[in-house]
Amino acid sequence: MDIFAYAMQMEKDGEIYYRELSAQTENDGIKNILTRLANAEVVHYKIFQAMKSKEQLQETDSKNLAGIKNIFAQLKENGPSGVNSTQVDLYRKAQDLEEKTRDFYLEQAKESKNEDEKAIFQKLANEEKKHYLILENIINFVNKPATWLENPEWYNVEEL
Repeated sequence: MDIFAYAMQMEKDGEIYYRELSAQTENDGIKNILTRLANAEVVHYKIFQAMKSKEQLQETDSKNLAGIKNIFAQLKENGPSGVNSTQVDLYRKAQDLEEKTRDFYLEQAKESKNEDEKAIFQKLANEEKKHYLILENIINFVNKPATWLENPEWYNVEEL
């Protein structure tokens, strides 16, 4: 199995899924967050493409995720208009995908003999964890829009 091709396909599938979710929500803030997550998957795809072709690797941090906490704060101010609570299962599915992707990258980091590749896999695993937490906050917002920002788990998003 070509690990890079497999990882590239996972990232492509993630991008498509986030774009589909974005198209299904009417809330501009959540749409913005999902689009940023899709764009982060594109960055990850390009990293694996470079790794596969032995090109110079670019920075792994997804800068386009910066400011997500501010978007969530605006969502709280504006209230839950356009938020569809029936989409929670779709967000949970996305969380499951992020968790499986993170686990895959952690396993690849453990097995890799190349220190640069090991570091890249570890960084990408950390980014997938951030994606998971962002989705958790979307789920909390949809389920409890009046109180979700006070959730103690928000400290994780601060790092974005």
